[in-house]
Amino acid sequence: MNRIARFALLAALAASMGFSATVVRADSDIVTTAAGNKHFSTLVSAIKAAGLVETLKSAGPFTVFAPTNAAFRALEKKVGEKKFSAVVANKKALVAILTYHVLPGKVDAAAVLKLKNGAKVKTVEGTPIIVHHNSQGVYVDRAKVIKTDIECTNGVIHVINAVLLPPDLNKYLKPVHHKM
Repeated sequence: MNRIARFALLAALAASMGFSATVVRADSDIVTTAAGNKHFSTLVSAIKAAGLVETLKSAGPFTVFAPTNAAFRALEKKVGEKKFSAVVANKKALVAILTYHVLPGKVDAAAVLKLKNGAKVKTVEGTPIIVHHNSQGVYVDRAKVIKTDIECTNGVIHVINAVLLPPDLNKYLKPVHHKM
């Protein structure tokens, strides 16, 4: 299956998941666009808690790999409510997780498909994500891209089915010991 056919398949899959019914306005920034989509309410709450609203409303441009509410629920179930709550309450960890979903610049689906399979792309957090594409679709790290090219005034959103976690997340979760 060629790359164009794969993305057409992804678009059909996304439509079957209800994303096509969501009104997407190309005259809105990333945060406003995400806030207007019921599938991103957890993501928008996390962006607010992390203090990233102004950044993601700025001129950018940015590319955001946006996990759905279901992706956040799956992560909570996988790691447990207590650990999930601890991560969310840790602002440095939350910022690291969210900025790991963001690329500087606008990278649309056509540009993603031009990347070499297994390409490493640096995130705003600083750690690269790995982009894979095969007959099953396009993946960033282990998250599958389920909808592409939601245009925004300051970039583009691609919908993914899992929350990406930076490999060095534990450095943000270590307790800080103060000397007395």
